[in-house]
Amino acid sequence: MRIVVCVKYVPDAAGGRRFADELTVDRDDVDGLLSELDEYAVEQALQIAEDADDAEVTVLTVGPEDAKDALRKALSMGADKAVHVEDEDLHGTDVMGTSLVLAKAVEHVGYDLVICGMASTDGEMGVLPALLSERLGVAQVTLLSEVSVEDGTVKGRRDGDTASEQLEASLPAVVSVTDQSGEARYPSFKGIMAAKKKPVESLDLDDLDIEADAVGLEGAWTKVDEAAERPARTAGTIVKDEDEGGKQLAEFLAGQKFV
Repeated sequence: MRIVVCVKYVPDAAGGRRFADELTVDRDDVDGLLSELDEYAVEQALQIAEDADDAEVTVLTVGPEDAKDALRKALSMGADKAVHVEDEDLHGTDVMGTSLVLAKAVEHVGYDLVICGMASTDGEMGVLPALLSERLGVAQVTLLSEVSVEDGTVKGRRDGDTASEQLEASLPAVVSVTDQSGEARYPSFKGIMAAKKKPVESLDLDDLDIEADAVGLEGAWTKVDEAAERPARTAGTIVKDEDEGGKQLAEFLAGQKFV
């Protein structure tokens, strides 16, 4: 069974994220890492592979040179090989263009099952798995908190606010898993060293037969028209309790329309 896991290299949420020129996310002046939500997808892929007789896990990402760091993390967790799509014309690509590139890359690699995280921690749109399944022309089973594969069928549980659903689809299929699907394993020293010898295939738009105007800023279906930096945090209001602290607090809450 061929399992492909789509992962993303994202800016560290703890860093000072901001827009660069052309109102695209500045990825040069902030540290990046494998999206935490994608680690759950890698974990579920590895668990499925461990239960299968013959399975191979490939991690796939689209991004700049530094995106290889995300692939190395996934390889050190236990994935077998990696594919990196990098091209200067990808700068500014939105989710529609990304789904096109990923679909072409998945077809290039070959697959039975594609696993994604529930969303990226930078864009947080959560629609990529559905777009990918549409482009591939296969079934989607999304937002699973439990997933398994048996006899050519992927099965899983989707938990809602008031009920849980049991879902299944015949392979090939695209699934996404939530952060409730199980903690991702921590890479061991042996895994980190082994990852250095695992193959990483590099592809560009020509390899995938994609025209430059179908991706990047020119091909984007969405764009940011305007952005402003978040205002600096101001000093809060201090209420000294000198027998009228309660009254002052009530007046403040009423003035802010909290009560």
